[in-house]
Amino acid sequence: MKALILAGGVGTRLRPLSCTRPKSLFPIVNKPLLQWTFERLAKHGISDVILAVNYQTEAAIKQHRIPKYGIHTTYSRDPLKKPLGTGGPIKKTEKQIGHSEPFLVLNGDIFSDVNYTELLKTHNEKEAIATIALHCVEDPSRYGVAELMQNGRISRFIEKPPRESAQSNLINAGTYVLSPGIFEYIPKGQQVSIERDVFPKLAEEKALYGYVYGGLWIDIGKPEDYLQINETLLDSFAYRQENKTGRNSVVREPVAFDTGVSIGEKSVIGPYVILGRNVAVGNNVHIQHSVILPGTSISDSSSIDGAILGDSVIIGEKAKIAKKCILGDHVKIRDNVTLAEGVSICPAKEVTESVFTRGNIC
Repeated sequence: MKALILAGGVGTRLRPLSCTRPKSLFPIVNKPLLQWTFERLAKHGISDVILAVNYQTEAAIKQHRIPKYGIHTTYSRDPLKKPLGTGGPIKKTEKQIGHSEPFLVLNGDIFSDVNYTELLKTHNEKEAIATIALHCVEDPSRYGVAELMQNGRISRFIEKPPRESAQSNLINAGTYVLSPGIFEYIPKGQQVSIERDVFPKLAEEKALYGYVYGGLWIDIGKPEDYLQINETLLDSFAYRQENKTGRNSVVREPVAFDTGVSIGEKSVIGPYVILGRNVAVGNNVHIQHSVILPGTSISDSSSIDGAILGDSVIIGEKAKIAKKCILGDHVKIRDNVTLAEGVSICPAKEVTESVFTRGNIC
């Protein structure tokens, strides 16, 4: 079985971090999301993957040289001036996928542990055109909602209904098995939403089925969700690694340190802190509930709480970074600067004065 990963999204809600990297390359506990996906696909015996991307995403993925666990990868590019949505890229890969067997489709910004083998088994048993992995959530209004019958058939599919009118809490988990017959439902060379244009029609024709699973699932499309998946995995596994910790410093589990991390004296790191490769932490620094990407330097007596710091950020002495702050790559924060809750700083910006109002600094 072949797999198609839809990885061409621009990640608007994850700016400014997504200004310099696609969502599929966001690190989850110091490992790119796409690498996690390749690893799971390989475990289920899938060895042929097509990445539906734009040109910038393709270049970024190739530059990162992510381990592929024996998977052979090819690319399918959206036209530069005409994005094809979520359905158009599926139609565009028709020749690459062929018509001999069902294939797997994954949204590239979802972290989950869906059992692909069981999903395929359900699809084949039902002789469906499409089988969607479904997950139960408290608020389904952000997603496609399925009404599921006892035989596993989806009787109705509605994309992002108002919360009060949603008929179910079972949402589209962004993982499908599709039969080659799906290509007949998608016009060639057009922007098509498979959620709005194709799935409702299949439901009407009684050709759409669901596979319900209750495992790990998070859409990393929002900063709070991105932090949540990192914290969830920290709770699930022991990630403590070798690091250089200064005298009288305290590391409060759970944490994850990549290679080359150094921590000065009298610092307190954790709980729920991820430090990327070669992150340098000074003396008397306090960090908790935060993700720090590689190459970042945090100077003495600074504090970071509930923030995301991009690649190669420089934090000056006695700086304070509050909850929900997001700093893009190569940002420089001067000494004694305070960033209030919810401040975002665009890449390569230097901040010399404190910011006490939530918003974007570009």
